[in-house]
Amino acid sequence: MPDAKNVQLARISARGVVQGVGFRPFVYGLAKKHGLTGWVCNTSGDVKIEVEGKQSSLDLFIYELEHDAPPLARIESITAQFAAPQGYRSFEIRHSEAQPGKYQLVSPDIATCQLCLKDILSRSNRRHGYPFTNCTNCGPRFTIIKDIPYDRPLTTMSVFKMCPDCLREYEDPQDRRFHAQPNACPICGPRLELRNNRDRVIECDDLISRTASLLKEGSIVAVKGLGGFLLACDAQNAAAVMTLRQRKHRPSKPFAVMLKDIGEVRRHCAVTPAEADLMASPQAPIVLLRWRPDSTICAECAPGLKYLGVMLPYTPLHHLLMREADIPLVMTSGNISEEPIAGQNNEALRRLGEIADYFLMHNREIHSTYDDSVTAVVENKVTIVRRARGYAPYPIHLNFTAPQLLACGAEEKNTFCLTRDNHAFVSQHIGDMENMDTLEHYERTLELYKRLFRIQPELIAHDMHPEYLPTKFALELAEKEGLTTVPVQHHHAHIVSCLADNGEEGPVIGVAFDGTGYGTDGEIWGGEFLIADYSGFRRAAQLEYLPLPGGALAIKRPYRTAIGYLLALEGKADLPAQTDAIDEDEIDLIRKQIEAKINTPLTSSMGRLFDAVSALCGIRTIINYEAQAAVEMESRAYEAPSEQGLYPFTLASENGLHIIRLRELIAGVTGDLKAGCGVAVIAMKFHNTIAALARDVCLKLKAETGINTTALSGGCFQNRLLLSKTSILLEAAGFRVLTHRQVPANDGGISLGQAVIAAKSI
Repeated sequence: MPDAKNVQLARISARGVVQGVGFRPFVYGLAKKHGLTGWVCNTSGDVKIEVEGKQSSLDLFIYELEHDAPPLARIESITAQFAAPQGYRSFEIRHSEAQPGKYQLVSPDIATCQLCLKDILSRSNRRHGYPFTNCTNCGPRFTIIKDIPYDRPLTTMSVFKMCPDCLREYEDPQDRRFHAQPNACPICGPRLELRNNRDRVIECDDLISRTASLLKEGSIVAVKGLGGFLLACDAQNAAAVMTLRQRKHRPSKPFAVMLKDIGEVRRHCAVTPAEADLMASPQAPIVLLRWRPDSTICAECAPGLKYLGVMLPYTPLHHLLMREADIPLVMTSGNISEEPIAGQNNEALRRLGEIADYFLMHNREIHSTYDDSVTAVVENKVTIVRRARGYAPYPIHLNFTAPQLLACGAEEKNTFCLTRDNHAFVSQHIGDMENMDTLEHYERTLELYKRLFRIQPELIAHDMHPEYLPTKFALELAEKEGLTTVPVQHHHAHIVSCLADNGEEGPVIGVAFDGTGYGTDGEIWGGEFLIADYSGFRRAAQLEYLPLPGGALAIKRPYRTAIGYLLALEGKADLPAQTDAIDEDEIDLIRKQIEAKINTPLTSSMGRLFDAVSALCGIRTIINYEAQAAVEMESRAYEAPSEQGLYPFTLASENGLHIIRLRELIAGVTGDLKAGCGVAVIAMKFHNTIAALARDVCLKLKAETGINTTALSGGCFQNRLLLSKTSILLEAAGFRVLTHRQVPANDGGISLGQAVIAAKSI
């Protein structure tokens, strides 16, 4: 007990991600270090600390509490009030306290730390080879939690009673497994099981070794991970990969690949230091890496692409399996097409039984399913393509206090967003809202977020498009609960998402390039320049409207878009040699369809312009996954890295709105094709042109408005070549350039923008 003279008591509240990350044992050790007494306790709203001692020691304690916290802790605030001492004789860790209405931030699932990896690889360790090893620095969090405070009884680990050795670790404040809620060992914890697709148990002494053998023999194995099942096969076996494609109904969309360590990654891909750091981070996402031509990973993993999605093992099970197999493995979501990832054992057997030959599963329940996150490094900055494992449900910090509201997100790459105080909780990737399974996953996940963060929405935001499933969900929920709805224009949401992502309010010149968004005039927008802030927007410039013959059919068949653009711009569909196999009768039907304006909406979409040029070049005339034509054209452009050429375009004005005319651009592309110019050169010239177009329009708008900041958003800016070129040109022209950092530029970030706009509307 401290000397009674000059002793004070500090009552401290710590908020942020401070539960399940070793924060309480850190506090315990800090108190011991400074000779302080008192207690620390988790509550539903914060970590509370009462600590007493000399003022100088308290000052050091509070400083180190904020500046030396455990690596996985994320401190949002620390407040302290001083009072008369209570005469504590020691320092203790008290049991958690539930507080009605209070909420606490929840840590995402975290990749295996180096100490736990050492445990499972050490033959002398009692956890040698144990695939569920974890500590307070790593392992499952969000996927096992049912409610707060984050204690074992409120997780799916509650069914596993700890053995004496695990319990001793769990109760020792100086052990790194102190209050590690998933703590377990081979005696008391979850266990593996191997079954075939007829639900017969495969008996063997070493399930991981047997699974590795099956993979090397060409089998497809569904492996249960942190957030659901992944479908695995030998990434060097073209026949196995094609079998997986056929069974999964995924003919060419790229598969992610898992490699055992960074050395193996470098054998197959070019890796920058920033990319290596991202791969090895606690989030351990899939990272898009430049694929080496001499890689033995078969081309069928990512047909027609120069970049490969690669991840390192992020659970003990993955580490053990990768070491045993010692080959690159495809690791793709356990689903068919765009359905939600399978999370439960019986569900996986039912839904994936026609895809996987075998199932490596376990008996630890997954409470919330969770896809792998996808990222890229562009101009040395991390960009998020798909936000899930390792990132969600950590919130986006808002620079204002928001009401409790729900933003329902977009139709594709859906996420929802709930707000409270200065937190915006953007959900993990839900998927494309095309079927009942996805809607049910959406509703389950929404209820979990509402429960964890004690949010009862009083307002609902949604996209303006009346036929989007999330819009219909929003309107039905609002009617049921008597709530007000706020319709939000798609591209305004994109730009505000980028603003909120960067903690800025605007106004900015927003460059929103994507495929489809419902405009205020009822047309399909997607090549937009907006003067925008949280409160509103003005459409200042756009790509000219062109016909989209067949609507959704043209999106799936880019040659229809190309023909429509040629007919509108040149009056004839004089196709280059690359596309002359298209039937003349169909061209005539498309012409008649456009003339009669039958199912031929107008679009200003940048995504459709990419499609049209890709089809004209013969790169991709029919797609089987979203943006395939643009993705493959970007890939071809990398083959002409030194090309600096541009295509012409015209900027006209109509009633105060700048219109980007495309006739010269399209004529330049078709002229190059007829002159025998290489497709790679044309693809690079096109990227150069779009970046220059963005700069030139922004400069004109800057001259008119005085605004010097641009925000780049929309799915087209997932194109790393376009993002890089556009950012470089804008910065060279003197602009501040805002890009996405925490949520995707694609529709996965829309819900954040919707939420902020709705919050500012009241």
